[in-house]
Amino acid sequence: MISFGYEDVDWRLDGEDEVAAWATLVLRQQGFTPSAITVVFCSDEHLLYLNKTYLNHDYFTDILTFNYTEGPSTELVGDLFISIDTVRSNAGEYSASFIDELHRVIIHGMLHLAGHDDQTEAAKASMRHQEDVALNLRMF
Repeated sequence: MISFGYEDVDWRLDGEDEVAAWATLVLRQQGFTPSAITVVFCSDEHLLYLNKTYLNHDYFTDILTFNYTEGPSTELVGDLFISIDTVRSNAGEYSASFIDELHRVIIHGMLHLAGHDDQTEAAKASMRHQEDVALNLRMF
C-alpha cells in the first residue's frame, strides 16, 4: 500500500489514487510489492532538517528515501520525503513540467526502495532509464 502525507506545505497532490496505482505497477514490474510506503511531501526546510538529523548532510535535496524493509524481501516498507520547493525549482532548471518532475522524483525513490542506486555514472544512467520507462507507463 502506498499512502501520502504532507508536512509544512499547503500544496496537495491531485490524483493520489492514480499515482499510487502507477507506482505500485512500476514496483510490481520490478518484482516488488509496496507493503507500507508513505510518500511525504514537504518544504525545503523540513527536508533539510531530516537530512541534517538523520544523515548528517547539510544540504538541500529533492528526495530522501528511508528503506525499512527487513532482510531479503519482496514486500517493501519505507518512507519517501519529497521537497515540493526543490521539485518546483528543478522542473524549471530541467525544462520539465512540475508534474513530470514530481512523478520522476516519486519513481526515483521507489526505485531506491527496490534496490537501485545512483552512486556511479553507470548506475545513474540505469536509474534514469528506469525512470523514463516508468514515466511512459502513466495512464493519467
